[in-house]
Amino acid sequence: MTAWYFSDNARDWEAPATDVGALEFHRSLPGYAPTPLTDLPGLADELGVGRVLVKDESARLGLPAFKVLGASWACRQVLDRRPGVRLVTATDGNHGRAVARTAARLGAGATVFVPAVMLPETAARIAAEGAEVVRVEGDYDHAVRVAAAYADEPGRALVQDTAWDDYTEVPAWIVEGYQTLLREVDDELDSTGASADLVAVPVGVGSLAEAVVRHYRQPDGPRPQVLSVEPDTAACLLESLAAGRPEVVPTGATVMAGLNCGTVSEAAWPVLRHGLDAAISVDDEAALRAVDDLGLLGVSSGPCGAATLAGVRAALTHPERRAALGLRPDAVLVLLSTEGRPG
Repeated sequence: MTAWYFSDNARDWEAPATDVGALEFHRSLPGYAPTPLTDLPGLADELGVGRVLVKDESARLGLPAFKVLGASWACRQVLDRRPGVRLVTATDGNHGRAVARTAARLGAGATVFVPAVMLPETAARIAAEGAEVVRVEGDYDHAVRVAAAYADEPGRALVQDTAWDDYTEVPAWIVEGYQTLLREVDDELDSTGASADLVAVPVGVGSLAEAVVRHYRQPDGPRPQVLSVEPDTAACLLESLAAGRPEVVPTGATVMAGLNCGTVSEAAWPVLRHGLDAAISVDDEAALRAVDDLGLLGVSSGPCGAATLAGVRAALTHPERRAALGLRPDAVLVLLSTEGRPG
């Protein structure tokens, strides 16, 4: 299994310009506030860089994960175009809860399909948002197929964060919604006169990583390196990058449940293939160590969010990988911690 990928020309690629109203929309929602970008000098010393900052998404619009940024923006677009439909999605956790919360806020019903391996307490949190939860036999990818078939009926609309063939519009809205997170990072760094040299992002189907690469490959913006991090049991992006084409990988149990995806989003793939600098996989032990270490430093992070710390450690403590990244001793690292530690 591939454990590392590096491209030495990714920062030369330019993404199409993006200018959407997601940030203004999010600012209009009750309880909106930028999430913290926490400076952790102890980790900077450990990793031999100038600064390590963690974007802490443990409390975003009343939910413990970043997913509501994409889900809320996409649900709004769907309901503006098709008022009164029932929103349908598949999830391995946070996306489904975000769709359920947004549906209730906008006065719509929601049906959420979940894989058989989902913990009962995770499914219960989704149901508590007012959604109908349907458990299906099989993994996340199978749940997506079931949800798509269910949504293909009058009065229903699929809100899924992965793209395929003729299903691209809604995933694109979700990626647009994630831009809010990245604009907050830039605003805070700009206020101190700093800029990121490397941004680490966890990957499931790759939608957030797509958003990150699109954001940092604009013609006139900052161009840090982008490092993706996946579980070693579900490294679909890493295997695809190594092969030079999309690869479907079998998935196994992992504590990084929200990243337990075997297929890269078709919309994300070309963006990541051209604009992603590096990719790495980590095991559960490394992710759990990162959870504990971040907790001791005052950052609540679940295994998916803490995977970025595990990935940066795996990259920077390996001489050849560190040399490939070429980070200076004063480099600024931004780790996207996408979820809070489960309570």
